[in-house]
Amino acid sequence: MNFRRPKKTFNIPLSSMSDIGFLLLVFIMLVSLINYRKEVKIEYPEAQKALRTTEEKNLEVWIDLDGDIYLDGTPANRNAFEQVITNLYISAPDTRVHIIADKNTPYENINSVLEIMQLLQYRVVSFVVKTNE
Repeated sequence: MNFRRPKKTFNIPLSSMSDIGFLLLVFIMLVSLINYRKEVKIEYPEAQKALRTTEEKNLEVWIDLDGDIYLDGTPANRNAFEQVITNLYISAPDTRVHIIADKNTPYENINSVLEIMQLLQYRVVSFVVKTNE
């Protein structure tokens, strides 16, 4: 007896591929628009002349009116700040530290951060201000 199997042809339905492609495109566009940078709401001090930094890897130190410190948008105490600066100095000493403080922040709060950086001899520091343009 001779048994023959019928040949099965497989078809991939392509009619729904355009829908899947469109949904994937919409998803990618929405995800790329999400801003991952955390910011602390402060009022920037003003400056007459501003210089732009070209360094891509920066550490942002935010100081609010109450003197609370934020490292790249996440709250930190002075001990954590000192530890981060120490690790940064060891691993990447050319990383620029941006100090961003509200213009009404008391100077003592900014000075305490500067004293920690001076004690650790970290010298790549910038103050972020708003220009008068």
